[in-house]
Amino acid sequence: MRKLSDTIERLARLRARPEGFQPATSSLQPLGRAGSNPGELTGWYSKPSKPKGALPLVVVLHGCTQNAAGYDRGSGWSALAEDYGFAVLYPEQRRSNNGNLCFDWFQKPDVTRGSGEVLSIREMIATMIADHGVDARRVYVTGLSAGGAMANSLLATYPEIFAGGAIIAGLPHGVATTVPEAFDRMRGHGLPEADRLQALLAAASPHKGPWPTISIWQGTADSTVSDRNAGALIDQWRGALGVAARPERVETVDGQERHIWVDGAGREVLDLFLVRGMGHGTPLDTQSGYGEAAPYMLEVGISSTLHIARSWGIAASFDRTTQRPQATHAPKATSPATSSRTGHAGRDQAAPAAAAATPTGAGRPEGVKDVIEAALRAAGLMK
Repeated sequence: MRKLSDTIERLARLRARPEGFQPATSSLQPLGRAGSNPGELTGWYSKPSKPKGALPLVVVLHGCTQNAAGYDRGSGWSALAEDYGFAVLYPEQRRSNNGNLCFDWFQKPDVTRGSGEVLSIREMIATMIADHGVDARRVYVTGLSAGGAMANSLLATYPEIFAGGAIIAGLPHGVATTVPEAFDRMRGHGLPEADRLQALLAAASPHKGPWPTISIWQGTADSTVSDRNAGALIDQWRGALGVAARPERVETVDGQERHIWVDGAGREVLDLFLVRGMGHGTPLDTQSGYGEAAPYMLEVGISSTLHIARSWGIAASFDRTTQRPQATHAPKATSPATSSRTGHAGRDQAAPAAAAATPTGAGRPEGVKDVIEAALRAAGLMK
């Protein structure tokens, strides 16, 4: 149990962190009404100007203090989609739901099959399939931090919908149901053991397989979402995917470690990219022509957008890997980050899993309860 003073201190630190990139214009189109929308989210989408046949769909979930247009410009997903002929869907949080635009990954009603935000996103996907020519067999999801945690909850609650998912600085499904728990899990405290993590996944839906492929991206210098969460994500999925605790092999891709798990049929079904020295954010290689560095969007010489799309077979691939034949040890994702080589672009800049709004200018709270409630509202964790 964390001390009350520790929780207040961490909330206070979130207050002054910068907001995400908010461009004035965007190529995204409003999705309009999509089902009952119990989570009260907004939807945006893009399609290639010259679509050919049924389109793959990538669902992209922004981090806190971000919006759909800002994350799209930073990550480059719609630009890549135009070049390679797939559709992109951006569910967007509303400030009336969460003061810092965080997807509510720590609220049980919002990550339970058939309710809340996960159902709203499921309904948006159904609309894209019905009205916009999307191939229901090629639907994928990715997200950053709070968006990464929500992406993982979508994969857990609706696994039959997705062919693959990519979680960037995210957290396992079902590990937090209160604000203090959310902060503790972000810091790597109190994460369940593998059997409990797998039980949470099994209970999230009646699905028995086949399962989506899973890709996990984590910076080793992330002080907002501990890299222990990457290890917990591996533990949560490896049972369903039928892989061992240790990876089959480790490759070097664009200078970064990629740990690979292979199922009994020889398919790569789970991987982990450990980005050395990277803080909290989405990894970019802006020289690739996709993405733009900004808060939470980090220039580190490897494009998560490109590599994720290539792994799903929806963008052209080429071999830039160096393979180490057999992993002799499991990745150190379950240990605290040790690298201090962050660089300017890789510094921790904000906390999309529970990010901060600027102070409102309200009077100073008088009691402990008021201090806590004010801090929670500032962090987007209380309405």
